[in-house]
Amino acid sequence: MSPEASRTVPDVVNVAAYLPLMAANQPDFVVVAVATGCNPDGSGRYDTMTASKLNQRSDRIAHGLASVGIKEGVRAVLMVKPSPEFFAIVFAMLKVGAVPVLVDPGMGIKNLGQCLEEAQPEAFIGIPAAHVARVVLSWAKRTNRLNVTVGCRLFWGGHVLSKIEKTASSSPYQALDPPSDQTAAIIFTSGSTGVPKGVVTPFGVFAEQVKAIRQSFGIEPGERDLATFPLFALFGPALGIASIVPEMNASRPASADPEKLLRAFNDFECTNLFASPALIEKLGRYCDARGTKLTSLRRAISAGAPASIPALERFQRIVPEGAEIFTPYGATECLPVAVFGSREILRTTRKQTESGAGVCVGYPVPGVDVAIIAITDDPIADWSDDFALPANEIGEIVVKGPIVTQSYFNREESTRAAKIHDSDGNNRHRMGDIGYLDDDGKLWMCGRKSHRVVVGETTMFTVPCEAVFNTHCKVFRTAIVGVSRGDGVEPVLCVELERDAKVNTRVLQKELREIAQSHEHTEGIKTFLIHPSFPVDTRHNAKIFREKLAQWARKKLV
Repeated sequence: MSPEASRTVPDVVNVAAYLPLMAANQPDFVVVAVATGCNPDGSGRYDTMTASKLNQRSDRIAHGLASVGIKEGVRAVLMVKPSPEFFAIVFAMLKVGAVPVLVDPGMGIKNLGQCLEEAQPEAFIGIPAAHVARVVLSWAKRTNRLNVTVGCRLFWGGHVLSKIEKTASSSPYQALDPPSDQTAAIIFTSGSTGVPKGVVTPFGVFAEQVKAIRQSFGIEPGERDLATFPLFALFGPALGIASIVPEMNASRPASADPEKLLRAFNDFECTNLFASPALIEKLGRYCDARGTKLTSLRRAISAGAPASIPALERFQRIVPEGAEIFTPYGATECLPVAVFGSREILRTTRKQTESGAGVCVGYPVPGVDVAIIAITDDPIADWSDDFALPANEIGEIVVKGPIVTQSYFNREESTRAAKIHDSDGNNRHRMGDIGYLDDDGKLWMCGRKSHRVVVGETTMFTVPCEAVFNTHCKVFRTAIVGVSRGDGVEPVLCVELERDAKVNTRVLQKELREIAQSHEHTEGIKTFLIHPSFPVDTRHNAKIFREKLAQWARKKLV
């Protein structure tokens, strides 16, 4: 960011305070545009809001929510599709100090019910379909007492957003100026690598995350982001940039139509793209096959899981010379932790990754301390500097800093398992990932701790093992799992082939076996099974459900 731009962005505790500043500085800037379809001439149709309109509407909704009892500290489930209303409601809740409970519908009905029961919400703000599900499935029945429908209300009673807005005051709403440790939101993890947990995100942490994102990626006010992930889209107005929401199912990004993504991108000449590795893969293939360039793009940010080397290489071909694909490392509990770019990946660390060194996720962002500790599945109550392992020694990744959340909501056991109390009163967060720091201080990730495969005295880590097989031209991705056989565990490599790949199974298995024997850390892998399509999470479409693969492999071997 230029010095001039950075001076226009003050530090605040409540990120909602950025909105009136943006409305004053860029009143006519289209800050939200949500695709609603296509015109006969091929151009897109959009519901849009300027910074001034979003600020005014969120003020009015804030007055209305407070008038019906959704006030400071009230936990309210928010289940509204990406829309102008979604943005206005979230910023209204932040202004009021009500606590939005954000859950991903893609996590499944069972997990949704469990999450909403744990969150103990006092209010429910949702579209009609969400209210139908709430009533039929008795979501949060014990605690919920206030309902607001975004759209047409049917048999469930409560308030309607349009009426709340119509009768509310049109005067500016003075946004809450909270202490930094007051809860701003409860954001549930996807559950793709464990049970979904509600991350308690204080105002101070939220503000520090916005600041870290702005500084790490050089984002400047006035940019336009193609927002394919709703939770990241919320950062848009706080960053002073527009959130352009394409026509897609945000809960299932892998099903997105690349032509619709490209239309929204071009209509607004987007400068930023936040996308899961699956979308980087899909949009990259689509554009590369047609010779299409994303000429206005300054950066792409791919998170949720490591993007593959071929996907990064392909996407790099469709962006301008100065643009880069960033692959930040982080989690719902703390983001961003480290940042790395595609140019350095392809130039310097690619060969190491492909030979089994793990995935380099870059240097920790300023203010974040990363340490590696010995691997254990037991809770650790108190931190000691003696826990830190030396450079190049693999262990569990632990982080500390202003972007780190301190607890899960109503999950004391999960909090004890994931947090280590430090002497300054703050908790360090155990990422649940395995990795190491190299001699230069760069962080390398070797996979999830829970996914490691222990065979006798040998421990196999997923990323270093799988990367060497992913270099095969017919292989799209692989996953190593442990299958219990007799008195021990057998490492099995599940293989998903490239789309439309034609292979002789026996020849492929022979070639994979040769690759295994050429690396010391994979020579123990003797069994290779071809899987038609890996089960993956819906949020990022990249995190592999290895437990399901292990069950499948066990049945195949039996």
